[in-house]
Amino acid sequence: MQALWMLAASLFFATMAVCVKIASDWFNASELVFYRGLIGMLLMWLWCRSQGTTLATAYPGMHAWRSLVGVLSLGTWFHAIAGLPLATAMTLNYMSSVWIAAFLVGGALVAWNPRAGMAPALQQGPLALTVLAGFLGVVLMLRPTMAQHQVFAGLVGLLSGLLSAFAYLQVMALGKVGEPEARTVFYFALGSAVAGGVGMAATVISPWDWRHAPWLLPIGLFASLGQWCMTRAYSQGATLVVANLQYSGIVFGALYSLLLFGDAIPLLGWAGMALICASGIAATVLRARAAPDAPGEEH
Repeated sequence: MQALWMLAASLFFATMAVCVKIASDWFNASELVFYRGLIGMLLMWLWCRSQGTTLATAYPGMHAWRSLVGVLSLGTWFHAIAGLPLATAMTLNYMSSVWIAAFLVGGALVAWNPRAGMAPALQQGPLALTVLAGFLGVVLMLRPTMAQHQVFAGLVGLLSGLLSAFAYLQVMALGKVGEPEARTVFYFALGSAVAGGVGMAATVISPWDWRHAPWLLPIGLFASLGQWCMTRAYSQGATLVVANLQYSGIVFGALYSLLLFGDAIPLLGWAGMALICASGIAATVLRARAAPDAPGEEH
C-alpha cells in the first residue's frame, strides 16, 4: 500500500508543477508559496477537524526546522519551474537522493584515518560513483538549458534538490516520533504561508487578476494531496520500493512537459534524466544496505 501512496504523491506533485508553471506567468514565486500554504492550511485544518485530530504538537522545533528547509526548497523549485522546461525542473528537484549520498561520501572521507588503511575509503567507492553519475546527468540535462541562457534557473533548480534532502530527513524523523500525517502537512503549509507572506512584503505584489487567480486553488490542493500521500508513504519507514517509486514523478513531469507545453527534450536531456534516475535509485539501494532506515525523498 505504501507504494501506491508514493505513486499518488508523485502524480499530485507533477500536476501541481503544471499549475505552478502556468500561474507563474502572473504570480511570482513568493506569491505562489504564500497561496499554496494558505490553501493547504485550510484543507488540512478541515481534514484534521473531520478526523478529530488535534493540531497541538509536542515537537514544535522539529516542525519549525522541517518548515524552514521545506519552504526554501519549495521557493527555489517554483522559481526553477517558471524559468525552465517542466521536465528539467522536476528532474533537478529529484536530485536529493544523490545529494544525501554525496553527504555520506564526504563525511566518510573527512573521518577517514590513513592509519586504518585504504579499506574504509574504498568502501565508499560505489556510492561515490553514483554521485558522479548523478552530476554527470545534471550536466547533460543543463547543456541545452545553458544554450538558452537559463543557467541561473538551472542552478536554482539544483539547489531545490539539495534543500529537499534535508526536508526528507525531517519528514522521516517526524514519522518516527508518531506525528500524524495531516499535522505534519499542516505545519509545513503554515510555514509556507508565513514565508510567502514575508517574501511578498519584500517584493512587488503582482496585480490581482480574477481570470488567472483560479490557478492558485489547484496548486494548494494538489500540493496538500501530494504532501499527505508522501508523508503517509514514509510514515512506516522508507522501503526501497517506496523510495525508488518517487522517481515516477520525473516520468509524469516529462509527459506533461511534452503533451501540455510542447517542450522539445533533446537526446542529451533524456540521457541526463535517465542517468539521474539510475544514480538516485542506486544511491538509495546502497544506503539501504548500509542503514536499513535510510530516508527517501519528498517535495
